[in-house]
Amino acid sequence: MRNNINVIMLLAALVIGLISCEKDTPQYLPYEGYAYSELTINGGNWTPVLQSAGDAIAIDTPSSSDSQEYINELEEVKEAMANMNSNQKKAIKYWTNNPAVRWNEIALELIAKYNLIPGPNDDGTYTLPNPSNPDGPPAFPFAHPPYACRALAYMSVAQFDGLISAWHYKYEYNRAAPFQQDEAIEFAYEENDIPSFPSDGAVVARVSKNILSAMFPLEVEYLKQMEEEHLESLMLSGGNVMSDITAGLEIGDAVSETALIRAASDGMRNAQAPKAVSDSIKQAAYDRFGWAWDNLEIPERPVGLTPLFSQVTMWSIDNVESVRPIPPPQLDSQEFLDDVEVLKDYAKNMTDEKRRIANFWQDGLGTYTPPGHWNRIANEMIVEYKLNPLQTTRTLAYMNMAIMDSGISCWDAKYYYHYPRPIQMIDGFETIAGTPNFPSYTSGHSVFSAAASEVLAYIFPEEASTVRAWAEEAAISRVYGGIHWSFDATVGTDQGREVAQYTIDRAKADGADN
Repeated sequence: MRNNINVIMLLAALVIGLISCEKDTPQYLPYEGYAYSELTINGGNWTPVLQSAGDAIAIDTPSSSDSQEYINELEEVKEAMANMNSNQKKAIKYWTNNPAVRWNEIALELIAKYNLIPGPNDDGTYTLPNPSNPDGPPAFPFAHPPYACRALAYMSVAQFDGLISAWHYKYEYNRAAPFQQDEAIEFAYEENDIPSFPSDGAVVARVSKNILSAMFPLEVEYLKQMEEEHLESLMLSGGNVMSDITAGLEIGDAVSETALIRAASDGMRNAQAPKAVSDSIKQAAYDRFGWAWDNLEIPERPVGLTPLFSQVTMWSIDNVESVRPIPPPQLDSQEFLDDVEVLKDYAKNMTDEKRRIANFWQDGLGTYTPPGHWNRIANEMIVEYKLNPLQTTRTLAYMNMAIMDSGISCWDAKYYYHYPRPIQMIDGFETIAGTPNFPSYTSGHSVFSAAASEVLAYIFPEEASTVRAWAEEAAISRVYGGIHWSFDATVGTDQGREVAQYTIDRAKADGADN
């Protein structure tokens, strides 16, 4: 996996000034089904995030493997497999036996597609994307980093909770997979002994389709098509009969309903505040500190990006103010003046290496954002370490919970301190990475990256030094790009690590490490 990342970074270095192509248009990982490193037999006893601990989602008892009903299902599988066409065979190869990675990639694809700033109206005003009118204009959503991290968190948490219930029933009923019941059925992937009822793939498919359909309402038909293709491949792979799939869908519907109820009341709908509220937040910061950030975009949007994202419900922290970082330097302090010189020096003596780093971690408009970048890294590690579906969703759930909590904490600091960006304070200063529409302190890239890297270091301790180094590189990349002060990056990195620890402590208590 490290070799893959190095190759990507070397390619980026050959195209100075451009963002890596794999982040502009997310590319699917070139992997096929693999043998899991372990089966996680006790996974049904783990503590879920949304559901009550020890209370698996209710489903009907399966028919026994020697019943006529089940024998008929096996015949259906064999008949369907005997009549597969080339597209169906291609779909089986694509979905693999760890499809949570594929659904994560689909989410990244949609984030990149919708990560576009709504344009101004003819009269210079702006109309915000409206979930009640997703066709717009402008189309809903604008998948900026706060929106992206929330979508990824809800999807992966619901997947994880659903698979805990699935694992509970797998080992309660122990119904072997079709390829183990009938030697005429050949499994499309590496064989394993995980029971097939209920289908974990069906849980993931239904949860992912339901959550992403709510987050990206214009993609409902596309997501339905992907779900249908995925569900069909579960049977055609020899891994599930229809009753396995039906039970998985029941779990998926139940857990995604719970997730979407939480999402409907988590405060995100109010995060993009009206101008009067945005102006009052700015004035409060000026009264408190004697400074305020001014938006220097061209054309200027009248309101900063999601000034009330700080009020969205966190996953693992009760009070966002409890993790608010220390104040930034006063604008007449020596620390601030020294940092002005640091940024001037970077701008004056920009090297190809610094520019490469700034571009590689840019993750701007039209890409899958910084949270998406870390999901791509996590997916590569998941495949390299051959995690099973339950382990995969646990990894993505906790990482995305930490990323979202860190983003909420970061936005709290941004709009509480309302600190000016370098372009506002240094005469004639130019960035090489655009002008974000929100205050400077702390750096979102730094906070997101530090939080993600800490969870990955917990899950993959062998990679701890590597992912932490990448997080620090992501942080300094924003300073190289002229977007942030050095202290935005260093304090933001500490902030992300502190917030992530709350998630890690929760993960350590879920039973998986026992």
